[in-house]
Amino acid sequence: DSLQSALPDAIESLTPGHGRLAVISFHSLEDRIVKQVFKEYSAIKGGVRILTKRPIVADDAEIDANPRSRSAKLRIVERMLPNEKPGR
Repeated sequence: DSLQSALPDAIESLTPGHGRLAVISFHSLEDRIVKQVFKEYSAIKGGVRILTKRPIVADDAEIDANPRSRSAKLRIVERMLPNEKPGR
């Protein structure tokens, strides 16, 4: 619930045209929330452009060095200018 309210606030605080938001989630439910919020904001004019079509996950070397990283997923968006069309 706090993630659902924090993400829109974080997106709104980004500088249009330059601001980027990177979110690392460790649970599938968290990742689903992040994905849905990013998708909602990517559909509106002046929203965000999704920079990671699929989440970035740790490779085998990272998982060997840091076992907790196996569940981490990174998603990134960039705030668009108000006159930019939605899309990727």
